[in-house]
Amino acid sequence: MASQFCGMNKQEHASAVIRVTKVFHFEMAHALHGYNGKCAQLHGHSYALHVTVKGIPVTDPERSDSGMVIDFGDLKKTVNAAVVNRFDHALLLNERDRGAFDDAHTMFNRVEFTVFQPTCENLLLEIVQALKDRLPDGVTLCALRLWETPNSHAEWMEGDQG
Repeated sequence: MASQFCGMNKQEHASAVIRVTKVFHFEMAHALHGYNGKCAQLHGHSYALHVTVKGIPVTDPERSDSGMVIDFGDLKKTVNAAVVNRFDHALLLNERDRGAFDDAHTMFNRVEFTVFQPTCENLLLEIVQALKDRLPDGVTLCALRLWETPNSHAEWMEGDQG
């Protein structure tokens, strides 16, 4: 009889794909160039970023990370380095607004002019690019959900991509 682990035999357990999610928070301001509405004005949000990765948990009982897809601490370090440290308390503006905000760098020391309109959706795609190649072997970016307000978010799913 095959030994059971969490209701699975060893072979099933060794190939089980698991998703893990960690939530991050940062504050960021932006303005939407040329937008016909309030969001054209400089304003800020308290963002919540849900990062979901997937992989097969380590099965070697001799390893300290046995049973893990990724150590949550390692995921935290990666996301903080690639995303939170870049965007937290920053001001994102479209490159086309550079002339109107020439003094932004003297007023604020964390200003980034982007080639994209700094919408929630475009910011999410920027985060995808920042994270995709920073994950360890065997761990894949699976989904991101970026909450711009408590009731509005954008979502990227690996399976939706062509």
